[in-house]
Amino acid sequence: MNRSVKGSLVTLLTWVLVLAFFFPVFWMILNGFKPESVASSVHPKLFFSPSTEGYQLAMDRGMKGYLLNSLTASVTATIIAVVLAIPAAYALSIRRVKNVENALSFFISTRFMPLAAVVLPLFMILKTLGLLDNIYMLAVVYGAVNLPVAVWMMRSFFLEVPFEIIEACRVDGAGLGREIFRVALPLVLPGVASAALITFIFSWNEYFLATLLTSSAARTTPPFLGSFVDGRGQFLAVLSAAATIAALPVIIAGWVAQKQLVRGLSMGAIK
Repeated sequence: MNRSVKGSLVTLLTWVLVLAFFFPVFWMILNGFKPESVASSVHPKLFFSPSTEGYQLAMDRGMKGYLLNSLTASVTATIIAVVLAIPAAYALSIRRVKNVENALSFFISTRFMPLAAVVLPLFMILKTLGLLDNIYMLAVVYGAVNLPVAVWMMRSFFLEVPFEIIEACRVDGAGLGREIFRVALPLVLPGVASAALITFIFSWNEYFLATLLTSSAARTTPPFLGSFVDGRGQFLAVLSAAATIAALPVIIAGWVAQKQLVRGLSMGAIK
């Protein structure tokens, strides 16, 4: 088998995989424009009379407020994680702390622990402090949960900064703050954008903590989507419409930051 045939087969397989992954998303968007009777039918229909009833019902159930909560929690959590991850990653890469491997292992080990193991003490602490159903406290929790991932990602980017630049900066008498934020940070902005986008996506999609730590005022979009499945059945059309709306911010953020994301991920992968 020559090289051109292998390349054609790889291209064909890639398209098959792309279509296989994209089809559920396409079907969800399509169902959002179907009447409920058509969307819930046991005989799927590709051609139908489009309707915006599902989107209207989703908005009538107060989806705008849940989207605003998700946006507030995700943006705040991203800012917290990025601001804390920058100096931590710098210390673990360029300004090496003692026993750096142990520190890195500790950071990533916190992600191995199931959330179910920590949610009860976290719930009791927040209840005692009167901070349950608080969107900003939920954002702090999201930031803490995603901080290890942000630190690991940014550390790999900081390791790519030529140490000669840092040495020249120190010879010129620059302090630590200027060394980080005026010299090293501009060189790894694509990596920062990648870590920020990953943190935003993880926070936006989080369901477990949002369900257990909120009830009404701070309830986010993922638990809201789950409310469409109840004892009366599955409201597929309105659920698909609401899920399409919920996916749009992440899709838009990924599309806007795609160049920085690809550059940042590839930058951190090459040693």
